[in-house]
Amino acid sequence: MDTVLSHFAVSVTELKRNYADILKQADDAPVAVLNHNRPEAYLLPASHYERLMAHLEDLEDAKLVRERADGPFVEVRLDDL
Repeated sequence: MDTVLSHFAVSVTELKRNYADILKQADDAPVAVLNHNRPEAYLLPASHYERLMAHLEDLEDAKLVRERADGPFVEVRLDDL
């Protein structure tokens, strides 16, 4: 059986019939869309998706910081700028 990575799940048919109500019920949480009781897709509100993308960008930035932590470094004096 496939794992559903959401607290809220609906069938494809139900999503087609009640799209607006489902979004309202889900509030700001992701919705698992099931096809034959298996996850087919996840529906994310725009605000949730934007937070997710910002978090991924932060993780990528942190990875770069770790990779560059040991140098090489360039000596720069403020007076030279």
